[in-house]
Amino acid sequence: MSTLTETPAPMRAGPAPRPWQLNRRQRTLLTIGLCLLALSAVLAGAWLIGDDGLATNLAARNQPPSLAHPFGTDWLGRDMLTRTLHGLSLSLGVGLLAAVVSAVIGAALGLLAATLGGAADAVITWVIDVFFSLPHLVLLIMIAFTVGGGTIGVIVAVALTHWTGLARIIRAEVLQLKSAHYVQLSARLGRGPLWVARHHMLPHLLPQFIVGLILLFPHAILHEAALSFIGIGLSPHLPAIGIILAEAMRYLATGSWWLALFPGLALLLAVTAFDVLGEQVRDVIEPKQSQG
Repeated sequence: MSTLTETPAPMRAGPAPRPWQLNRRQRTLLTIGLCLLALSAVLAGAWLIGDDGLATNLAARNQPPSLAHPFGTDWLGRDMLTRTLHGLSLSLGVGLLAAVVSAVIGAALGLLAATLGGAADAVITWVIDVFFSLPHLVLLIMIAFTVGGGTIGVIVAVALTHWTGLARIIRAEVLQLKSAHYVQLSARLGRGPLWVARHHMLPHLLPQFIVGLILLFPHAILHEAALSFIGIGLSPHLPAIGIILAEAMRYLATGSWWLALFPGLALLLAVTAFDVLGEQVRDVIEPKQSQG
């Protein structure tokens, strides 16, 4: 009786990637580059366009979008493209400063909670829970009003209300690192706390801090615009996006739709760009999710 030997069928190889196809990591880096390019274009545009369009020109007031004024003009004849670019640049600057301060607070408190432990950890965790339990917008308004409003009030309000999420992440990361075998082994080999923090803690915490900072940015911009919109944010004499939108509400009934459409769309695109940028940076930092 002959034994038949079955030859396994050759495995079919998948389609070879085309030269112009990008893997996930390359697409991620391309998206990051496009977001940074768009945001840089806003800042450069505000600088290149100058301040001439911010001057009052009653002869050109309430004009719809045209070649001379792509975003139209307002009730004082000011160019809306100029106001939008300057307002967006101002909102980005205030949002960046508030986000940096908030991220530093969150990282410091998260590090202290995980390092000190005991009563310090319990108190910081309790404060985080209290901030999470309070209505976010109400807390923002209360802090900004207490400080006195204005640019300082916006920065303080945003900085004191956006650190909690990053503090939780940093605290959990430090607790996990403290229990890692290589960290404990370094301590047993005589390495000091500063050496351990520099070589084992910092390389893990710095990417988390960067991602947290970028993801804080869009929230800071939105809340700065919200506070300015209701009148307790930046000075009404500044061309901030929230102020522009608040002023435009009085003229929408007259058909001046461009006063709110273009500044609102610019704010939405900027916030979306930073949100996408944060998610893409997180994919780059976490190789398991970024490999295509």
